[in-house]
Amino acid sequence: MARPKSATHDIKRDAILDIAAQCFAQSSYPATSMNEIAAACGTSKARLYHYYESKEAILFDLLDRHTQRLLALIAQTEATAQRKNLDDRAALHELVRAFLQEYETSATRHAALLNDTQFLSDVPDPALPASNGSPRDLILNRQRDIVAAMTRFLKRAYPERLTPTNQTALTMMLLGMINWTFTWLRPGGPISYADFADEVISMLEKGLG
Repeated sequence: MARPKSATHDIKRDAILDIAAQCFAQSSYPATSMNEIAAACGTSKARLYHYYESKEAILFDLLDRHTQRLLALIAQTEATAQRKNLDDRAALHELVRAFLQEYETSATRHAALLNDTQFLSDVPDPALPASNGSPRDLILNRQRDIVAAMTRFLKRAYPERLTPTNQTALTMMLLGMINWTFTWLRPGGPISYADFADEVISMLEKGLG
């Protein structure tokens, strides 16, 4: 008979993911071992295997949760914009603020998304929906969904500015401004994540003029 999960099982898994993301950010995913993750968690490797069968399983759960969270923020922003009757530009501004607020507490998880998705298996997994195929495909598809959503927000906010020719470039320009903040923006630094969100919004509205 399978051993029942404790009430704190998910909480412990979430803590493992946070610590593993820090290890990946500090040492790189390939250079990080299960022993090192276990030591950073203050537990044994055997205990770590109680939660995750492999380092890749940790990485997949980390990226699975993080991408689901980003997609949830998009859905929440859509709902908030409708509930508050925001115009399209205000809705985009709300999304920029929501993403940067999330990145403030998930910088290492986002670093893993941008740097380590390539290390997930590309072999189809029968446990995943057929449309996703492999663990890597599932995460890459979620990333494409996030980019597509950002394009939708931008096209609604600036319909005369975005064209079929430039919409990908402008979407990636905006994502480039906010997605790489983990490399330089630090809580407690000279500019906060909220202040930087305002700067991004100002750039969208006014440029540097």
